[in-house]
Amino acid sequence: MNLGFIGLGIMGTPMAGHLQAAGHALFVNSIGAVAESLTSGGAIVCASGRQVAEQSEIIFVMVPDTPDVEKVLFSEGGVAEGLSPGKIVVDMSSISPVATKEFAKKIAALGCDYLDAPVSGGEVGAKAASLTIMVGGPDAAFAKVKPLFELMGKNITLVGGNGDGQTTKVANQIIVALTIEAVGEALLLAARAGADPARVREALMGGFANSRILEVHGDRMVKRSFEPGFRIALHQKDLNLALSTARSLGLSLPNTATAQELFNACAANGGSAWDHSGMVKALELMANFEIGQVPKA
Repeated sequence: MNLGFIGLGIMGTPMAGHLQAAGHALFVNSIGAVAESLTSGGAIVCASGRQVAEQSEIIFVMVPDTPDVEKVLFSEGGVAEGLSPGKIVVDMSSISPVATKEFAKKIAALGCDYLDAPVSGGEVGAKAASLTIMVGGPDAAFAKVKPLFELMGKNITLVGGNGDGQTTKVANQIIVALTIEAVGEALLLAARAGADPARVREALMGGFANSRILEVHGDRMVKRSFEPGFRIALHQKDLNLALSTARSLGLSLPNTATAQELFNACAANGGSAWDHSGMVKALELMANFEIGQVPKA
């Protein structure tokens, strides 16, 4: 198929690469330079979203935030200008569920389908083609795109209509943030009490407290490795979506708000670009103690 891909960052580049490796023709557009691995494989770099849409049957979008998606789709030279009836727009960014429903209506008015399909799994999952993909949109469009999703991910679920994929991603980000916080507290307590945090983590991985976050991000905390797979600034954005949606629904999400404040503390200390496992640094600042430090007698 002729496929479009807009947004070739940490996540988008490997995701597009999997589509290309399966033999699909790629028409791409991105703010930054397009990876040589894609261009050498035959990807055609387009000057605008409109050009991508004109050449492609299905257009994937993977950009940071709601305003970015709106710009890609509806600005001058945007994707909407290049669409013709029967094409499908697939937004794999993590953005507002409310805005998503409005974007879907505008695309539908052009005779095209819209899927919101945010992902979980970070850079590791994007490279390994093991992403979890949460989809909202029409059944027929999902059925057509599913074989392409399967090139990028393993756990692919049609949750419901447009916006439901984004709502699922917001819920996912709440769970991830609160679990990072829990792992950080646990390892910090263990280290401050004089136990080896690496061995504590290993022991916990054999029990009911085990999780992917304990496995991956617990290891990052112990090894002090905070180069981003998923930046704190992006998780702040996702929790803002959670809290604003909750506010509109009259819900209280007290622990989500606490996790956001911990991310805010990291950002205030220069950590916006840290991996989100770096939330533990905010806990360490309050404790005046770092995991891996030897406690004083």
